[in-house]
Amino acid sequence: MPAANSAASARRLDDSRWWLDPCRWVEAFVLVNIAFLALDIYLAHSVNRFRHPAEYLPLYFSLAAPLVLVAALVADFMQPRCAVWRDLGYLIGWLSIAIGMAGVIYHLQSHFFYEQTLKSLVYAASFAAPLAYTGLGMLLVMNRMVPTGSQEWPHWVLLLALGGFVGNFLFSVTDHAQNGFYHWTEWIPVVSSALAVGFLTVPFLTPITQRYLWVCTGLLLIQAGVGVLGFLLHMGGNLDGVAPKLRDNIIFGAPPLAPLLFPNLVLLAFIGLWVLRPLLPVTTRAA
Repeated sequence: MPAANSAASARRLDDSRWWLDPCRWVEAFVLVNIAFLALDIYLAHSVNRFRHPAEYLPLYFSLAAPLVLVAALVADFMQPRCAVWRDLGYLIGWLSIAIGMAGVIYHLQSHFFYEQTLKSLVYAASFAAPLAYTGLGMLLVMNRMVPTGSQEWPHWVLLLALGGFVGNFLFSVTDHAQNGFYHWTEWIPVVSSALAVGFLTVPFLTPITQRYLWVCTGLLLIQAGVGVLGFLLHMGGNLDGVAPKLRDNIIFGAPPLAPLLFPNLVLLAFIGLWVLRPLLPVTTRAA
């Protein structure tokens, strides 16, 4: 009986320290990102003034989904990992995956499927952008299918962060290729995202130690700096744009929110690294 009471006390203590729950970190990450995607979708689809009715679908989803996820988080606080939290997360997760995949096909149909050339791919609507919904949906589904305390959970988080950096690499190449990399600074996100992809791939190919995680942490901090620098450069270009209104320069000029994908993915990768760290040996000799 005393052992059972101690276990119950430990559970109550863990429940009260909700801010130390990585599962809820991921839930909050997805909630905030889907909400911010509403602004990103509004700016991106304002280029053609939402010419096709289907372009409103991700906007409406990004406005409604955070409310559902807030309800799921409230249910989780009242009863951790309850059925309401699970089912609402599955609902938004699978819908987000479907919207992302449909968006990829929809964007590619603009030019690429007709001409199938590198030029049509570069100058078409950003084909990889809708995959942000797919990645966020996969995070929600994974968070319910894989136990947080398992060794697989942080690896899944890192894998999805890796996928995000692959997307950043594609964005950096295709978006900056539209003006032929006119400014040398446009190569910075290409190189940095390629480095991030390489370093985050290593844990899936060979055993690593905690020392390697510190190397990854340093590299990810550089990625965050690249994102902030890109935001400042994009906004600086928009402030000096040719349109009389800043809103028009933001819509038709350099996308100011795009570079912020770098620090955003850094935050997700940090969650995975933090949970993975105590599961690894300090050195190879210890392993």
